[in-house]
Amino acid sequence: MLLKLLAQRLVIVLFILLGPFLANAQEKTITGMVMKSSDGSPVAGVSVIPKGSKSGTQTDVDGSYRVSVSSATATLVFSSVGFVTKEVSIDGQTVVNVSLESKGGDLNEIVVIGYGSARKRDLTGATSSVSEKQFNRGIVTSPDQLIQGKATGVQIVSASGAPNAAISVRIRGNASVRAGNEPLYVVDGVQLANNVARPGSSVGSDIGATPGGNALSFLNPNDIASIDILKDASATAIYGSRGSNGVVLITTKKGKTGAPRIEFNSSWGTSKIARKIDYATASEYRAGLKKYGLTSGDLGADVDAFESILQTGNSQNYGVGLSGGTGDATYKFALNYFDQNGIVAKTGFTKYNADYIGSFKFLDSKKLLLDVHLLANQSQEDVAPIGNNSGFRGSLIGAALQWNPTRPLYKPDGTLSIDQGGDNINPVAYSRAYDDKINVSTILASISPTYKFNDWLDYKLLMSVTQSKGGRRQQLREYLNVDGIQGLGAGNVANEEIVTKQATHTLNFNKELSSNFKLGVLLGYEFQQIDRDGSNQSARGFVGVTVPYYDALAFSSQGTRNVSSFVDPSSKLNSYFTRANINVQDKYLLTATFRADGSNKFGKDNRYAYFPSAAAAWNVSNEDFLKDNAMISNLKLRVGYGITGNQDFPAGSAIERFTASGPGAFAQTNLANPTLKWQKDAQSNAGIDIGFFKGRLTATVDYFNKKTTQVLARITTPTPSPGASYWTNLPNAEIVNKGLEVALSGSIIEKADLTWDVGVFATFQNNVINGLSGPLLTGEINGQGLSGAFVQRMANGQPLNAFYVRQYNGIDKTTGQADLSDNGTSFFFMGSGLPKTLLGLNTNFGYKKFNLGVAMNGAFGNFLYNNTLNAVLPINNLGSRNVDPRLLVEGTESLSSPITTSSRYLEKGDFLRLSNATLSYQVGAIGKVIKTANIFITGQNLFVLTKFRGFDPEVNVDKNIDGVPSFGIEYAPYPASRTFLLGLSFSL
Repeated sequence: MLLKLLAQRLVIVLFILLGPFLANAQEKTITGMVMKSSDGSPVAGVSVIPKGSKSGTQTDVDGSYRVSVSSATATLVFSSVGFVTKEVSIDGQTVVNVSLESKGGDLNEIVVIGYGSARKRDLTGATSSVSEKQFNRGIVTSPDQLIQGKATGVQIVSASGAPNAAISVRIRGNASVRAGNEPLYVVDGVQLANNVARPGSSVGSDIGATPGGNALSFLNPNDIASIDILKDASATAIYGSRGSNGVVLITTKKGKTGAPRIEFNSSWGTSKIARKIDYATASEYRAGLKKYGLTSGDLGADVDAFESILQTGNSQNYGVGLSGGTGDATYKFALNYFDQNGIVAKTGFTKYNADYIGSFKFLDSKKLLLDVHLLANQSQEDVAPIGNNSGFRGSLIGAALQWNPTRPLYKPDGTLSIDQGGDNINPVAYSRAYDDKINVSTILASISPTYKFNDWLDYKLLMSVTQSKGGRRQQLREYLNVDGIQGLGAGNVANEEIVTKQATHTLNFNKELSSNFKLGVLLGYEFQQIDRDGSNQSARGFVGVTVPYYDALAFSSQGTRNVSSFVDPSSKLNSYFTRANINVQDKYLLTATFRADGSNKFGKDNRYAYFPSAAAAWNVSNEDFLKDNAMISNLKLRVGYGITGNQDFPAGSAIERFTASGPGAFAQTNLANPTLKWQKDAQSNAGIDIGFFKGRLTATVDYFNKKTTQVLARITTPTPSPGASYWTNLPNAEIVNKGLEVALSGSIIEKADLTWDVGVFATFQNNVINGLSGPLLTGEINGQGLSGAFVQRMANGQPLNAFYVRQYNGIDKTTGQADLSDNGTSFFFMGSGLPKTLLGLNTNFGYKKFNLGVAMNGAFGNFLYNNTLNAVLPINNLGSRNVDPRLLVEGTESLSSPITTSSRYLEKGDFLRLSNATLSYQVGAIGKVIKTANIFITGQNLFVLTKFRGFDPEVNVDKNIDGVPSFGIEYAPYPASRTFLLGLSFSL
């Protein structure tokens, strides 16, 4: 009996001692943070429930949670209104931090606006926001490519298909005949200079100017959290004289509180030419010679010269990031390596990125905050001789297309076949003879202390410096049969530097004065300075030099050496601005802004410019008659008006400027204009935001009317005036852009294991110019027999970049000559290069851990001029160079038919492109080390539906004349590629 009693008590003691361990074996506690994926801010009120259970917990106001789970629990389910439900594995973990994606209908989502942020429900202006989840995937070298086809009113077109090609971004149309049309880019509050220190130079006039590079490629797309586009003047007027073309706000990823986290991402891709144009094969060429009765021209070979300069382009991308922190200090450090070989031989782009962002809180009160951002980039680029304005012998693409397919590329002994003294440029020899290497280093550094006096008043200072340094080394070997090069060779060395400094002070008041009245006031002062300088050294006549000519300029012929340099006047901007936001009962919203800009770019009589704006919104869905409506979850009406400016023209344009024309000699290049003022853009906007079924279906519609006056232009002075040109405001000129933007998004299916989202973005726009005292010519056309030709003219009653060409009526069957109206003496307006409709289509289909995202974009209602067919493959080439095979099949055009510009080469530019398709699989946790893993495969530029006969309907070669911009012309560009990419990412 005693033994039994002792045994019972021993069991009780053992249970008391081992109870906590037994309980821990059955239960464990999980803690963590829940944040928005877009900006890392905490999310309160999120339900955290063990999968299979009906009870759990919710996150606190700082996004933290604590939940007890059984040992059998493997997954936590995180859900909240306005966010995508997320299941997260907790295998072997006690701390689980989670990022939630906002749904399109989340009105509490925070979006970035000028000098601050706001809830989506409080916006009064026209904006578009694109989060990381919505970004385009694949080979992406710069942030602008992430949002192509993702926002209304935004057209993004590449200058060519080359790696790191310049991108043209147009927000709500073109509004300038001489000043820039690019938007202002702002990275975490730092305003960029809209250019890059990438020297532009040429080693020969026949080659022309090669296209520029992308000014945003120094940023790593993997480090971007979101991109917000400000479109109407009520949103952009806070940026004053830099806001007329819209503002693109880029927000980078920040550190998040929690244990240190390592993230790794990588991808490998392969690319080939997406679309070729027609050129005759050797058999077609021989048949053409026979049809036209030519006895010469068949040189016995069978070659594809264009294929000889192409290659399979490979790419690789590796990134690693370390982030973490406490409530008082968070950090993020990221390294990235990107390397892309182009589809044309000897072309490629490589860049290295290092990015550090830290956020800190100081003092016992934690009222002093400090944000630090340091970004460093080094890029290397190999460029091919593919010029915007090459002569008929100067472009590598042109040389390859027009090479006689019966002419051998190599001699019998294996050496290159070079047409010494002739006009046929062997494209393989050209590629080997030409070297063009560009190196650009960029550093962006900013520091931003903030002092919070209390919950409703804070002061912030942002100081930043952005420095970009570039060097370019070019050579063209002496054996190439190009005028001025053959027997001499050419070398060139160029350098450039751009430094941008910014200091911004803001005082922000934001308080709920009563239960029905909220007031926000922003006061700010800003100073910005941009400095640019550069130099160039070139020479010819390298005899017996085997090293690259750019490394041996001293061994050139002394009389051929040229040295030049420049220092632009400093561009300085001194600004005062304010914004007031009034919110009454969460129903009636009013925003007013005012900015005063003092710029030394303007004449001394107009140094300051003033930019006001006002906008109002009515949250109808908060009215009693709609508050409990089961179908309409959101309805807001918006209206706004404002004035912005454009000072995107060269520094020193209002003052006298001289250029050294020789030893001790100077020539005046610019006359002073003390009355020069900013270009004025007045824009009105009316919009409606509506949501149905708790945000599952949303729509935004905006109508805009933008009128540009005081249009900036550079006028060339007639002789004998001493000045070459001067800048002025055209007194009566007026450019009007009108349009309608429609954005639709919906969650068609929203289940635990099955989702389907669809987004449609459409823009309908119209453009016209009036009040010009005389027409402005642009759209230069190059090629043999086309010197001085142009195809675009800006004239009253026409859209910008209207085509102005001869009327082509076919081939005269009697003479075989091109039949042109009025014998080619008359010109006619025939459409514009600017599309009237832009379209973006996006859909995401998710099933369990699989997700398929598809993106399409298109443009309609515009025309494109095919300078390639006009100049490179005309029938006149038969017997010496290649031709368009369709001309040989028809066989009706005479070999003496003149090469001239006409509507014959004006083609419809309508297209619809499957630009991106990505299939991903979320592997999740792997063992106890890898917390999340994801694998994906992406296809880019999979197909395009178009009737355009050129390489790509979305490539816009720069064909400006004297700085007047062109749009919608193709001239033997670097072809676009089709890419397939495999990617892997995981975190530790």
